[in-house]
Amino acid sequence: MDTIYALASARGRSGVAVIRVSGPDAWSASVRLMSDLPDGRGIRIVRNIDGTAIDEALILTFAKGASFTGEEVVEFHTHGSMAVIAALLRTLSDIGLRQAEPGEFTRRALNNGRLDLAQVEGLADLIDAETEAQRRQALRIMRGTLSDASEAWRQDLLHAIALLEATIDFADEDVPVDVTPDVLIRLRRTRTSMQEQVAGASAAERIRDGFEVAIIGRPNAGKSTLLNSLAGRDAAITSEIAGTTRDVIEVRMDLSGLPVTLLDTAGLRDSDDAIETLGVERAKQRAEDADLRIFLLDEDGLAPLGLSPLPGDIVANGKGDLTPADGLSVSGKTGAGIDQLLAALTTELDSRAAVATSLVRERHRLALSGGIAALDRAEVHIENGSEWSELAAEEMRQALRALDALVGRVDVENVLDVIFSSFCIGK
Repeated sequence: MDTIYALASARGRSGVAVIRVSGPDAWSASVRLMSDLPDGRGIRIVRNIDGTAIDEALILTFAKGASFTGEEVVEFHTHGSMAVIAALLRTLSDIGLRQAEPGEFTRRALNNGRLDLAQVEGLADLIDAETEAQRRQALRIMRGTLSDASEAWRQDLLHAIALLEATIDFADEDVPVDVTPDVLIRLRRTRTSMQEQVAGASAAERIRDGFEVAIIGRPNAGKSTLLNSLAGRDAAITSEIAGTTRDVIEVRMDLSGLPVTLLDTAGLRDSDDAIETLGVERAKQRAEDADLRIFLLDEDGLAPLGLSPLPGDIVANGKGDLTPADGLSVSGKTGAGIDQLLAALTTELDSRAAVATSLVRERHRLALSGGIAALDRAEVHIENGSEWSELAAEEMRQALRALDALVGRVDVENVLDVIFSSFCIGK
């Protein structure tokens, strides 16, 4: 492999910049820029190829097998001047090293067995994390929660397959022990655990991508004013003229660590205006697709047309400053009831997030669902008798292949380019 380099910290002026070098010649190439290479870490004057000093930097060295990539690595922690960074990157190119491609350091970590594919995806999510819940979830995946579970399932299935194949190998002989009960225990235990993971996949994906909460109501129910109050800015135009909001307005926010996208929708009513009618239909569709809806009742206590609250939805009087009512009453104009609304919204979303598992991507869910289906078929074959053992073993091997795809052992070339294209060059 080539020895590669890249700026690993953010671009722009900063107190410290980190430039990473990785590959078989990382140590021998880097020592050409200083008097000697420190053992572990040390301060050195870094020079270009003509001997002119570039900067005084902290140098970190990592031996092969002990670094993030699994290769020899040298990190230059320089002052964060744009001129210093440019000079050092130019010098590394001048001595024959190649600039890294997006995600290439992480891809080498995958190739060298330092991370599996699920951990790589967890790292990508950690880099992109905006809220505390996203950070915690991504860190669990990156540290191997899903990988460890997959390995435990794999070991159980391997043992069960070995037992079944023993009955196949000695089909013409008397086998002293009936292995069927042990095989079924392992199969069912593995399948139940996999099913539990799949059951919480939707919540895990919502934490990763964000919950959608639609604010819906009749025209002039106070939807846009409420959105602006929750967002802390004028994200939507407000007016006493009914039908002002035509398109769906989205505002991203952090709600007690959970990522939430609030949707301000057109007022739901019958209209002769073709543009408004289109906005109403779009509002209904987004409201139906949202994870949760806030129903704002208008001054007459009327709910929006065409939609009914579902379990978990929140119903509130939308103009609590003008028409106080029983139950939850809010006013985006004065702020009255906003804290109670946020508390109710947080409680509901927290309860949904509590069942989240480690399957944070659709790829994960599909892999496990395929494995579960294979185990279902295997159980039917086992219960049909020993003459079906070979088919049962093959179905269990199919489940193993699904687990291997989950962590990147097989059949992942088609997703690697997509995954690593989302990484920055220095990672």
